[in-house]
Amino acid sequence: MKKRYLSLRPYLLWQTKEHPLEWANIFGRKALLEVEIGFGNGEFLTRQALSSPEKNFVGMELKWGSIRRGLRQIAHAGLSNVRLLQIDSRVAFDRLFRPQSVDYVCSLFPMPWPKRHHERNRLFSHNFLNLLNNRLMDKRAVHIVTDCEPYFNWVLEQLPGTGFTVETKISCPQFNTKYERKWQEKGQNKFFEINLVKLEHREISEKKEAALRTYSLNHFDPEKFSPKDERGEIVVKFQDFLFDHNRQRGMVRVIVVEDLFTQDFWIAIESREESWHIKVAPGCEVASTVGVQRALDLVYEAAGDI
Repeated sequence: MKKRYLSLRPYLLWQTKEHPLEWANIFGRKALLEVEIGFGNGEFLTRQALSSPEKNFVGMELKWGSIRRGLRQIAHAGLSNVRLLQIDSRVAFDRLFRPQSVDYVCSLFPMPWPKRHHERNRLFSHNFLNLLNNRLMDKRAVHIVTDCEPYFNWVLEQLPGTGFTVETKISCPQFNTKYERKWQEKGQNKFFEINLVKLEHREISEKKEAALRTYSLNHFDPEKFSPKDERGEIVVKFQDFLFDHNRQRGMVRVIVVEDLFTQDFWIAIESREESWHIKVAPGCEVASTVGVQRALDLVYEAAGDI
């Protein structure tokens, strides 16, 4: 298999690190930190990092394809001041950044999610703007550009009480990104800009991640094991169960969804020293969330009922 990236060094496996992250340690220096939400192909992010080598840059995307293309851009440019995260930006700002630690945030052409029943997926809700306010340093800015006027208006409706002042304008193409070129090809040359400047600080309680609780059992019967899914504020869905009789080890694949954050991992049930132990399988790097703990609880309950 031919790799389609040149180096993985800028790719940050954030799940393996203690949260919130110590960005000065990650970059090997203390510098102003700029974040791009949804960097697409990485063109704008790369240009910004090239033009400001004295700053540190973080780019966020959900899809590996974008991460891969971003890695190529960074490698071709020879940059060392960029890190890429594969993560939902709401989770990232919630878990990975300390209060008043970010100098600037930008998002060029975020998905507008135009249908009403998809509104919960839209970025820059009132709650998310409060979170960004908390993570930004004083008098620093969030810059949003969209091609969608209804989304532009929706973001403006979210602003009251978030501690930002706002400036808006209608602009021409200027960023030369994948989506800007896409809309230009379709004849759109008018875009909507929002510039938010932090005026008042908003306090938000910091989430602390606790160590995951594991379990042990005196007896386990793989033939009768059938964990039950759970749906509510936290969704736990069991996908597969594999058992190796020779090695006396079971593996349960589980998907956990909480606060728009999805984790897909395996839980191990293995015999050791005359008892069975339940834990997240080695090699599965997960964030130690309430949802992951709930998945472990449900596996233990199902195994203990046998």
